[in-house]
Amino acid sequence: MTRTTGVFLFASLLALPAFAQNAGGPAAKPDLAAGRQLYEQSCGVCHTKPLITSGRFGPALSKENLGGQADVMAEVISNGIPQRMPGFKHQYNATQIRAIVAYVQTLDPPPPDAKPTARTTGERRDDN
Repeated sequence: MTRTTGVFLFASLLALPAFAQNAGGPAAKPDLAAGRQLYEQSCGVCHTKPLITSGRFGPALSKENLGGQADVMAEVISNGIPQRMPGFKHQYNATQIRAIVAYVQTLDPPPPDAKPTARTTGERRDDN
């Protein structure tokens, strides 16, 4: 074996673990850009305010939701909450759901609202 061949083989063996991780192995990092896009596409409809004066259908999501536990967040996104939120396990694969969770874990909690609305308190409004 020549010296060049030996160096090439050694370098190839060193690169294998890094390649395996980047190829979607268990240690692969979720794609935050993809997570943000999927969040805006499917989650933002209910969990963000389209206008400053409008309300939300679901709670604002942040890294503090569900105790910040990624596995619990992934479970809720996958299976939903009966009568309240659809599950997305048939729409997104596990990698995409992990990307959404990773993106949600970058979001800071919203500031507390100064004045609760009838929609958030469950009160009935008769001022129409």
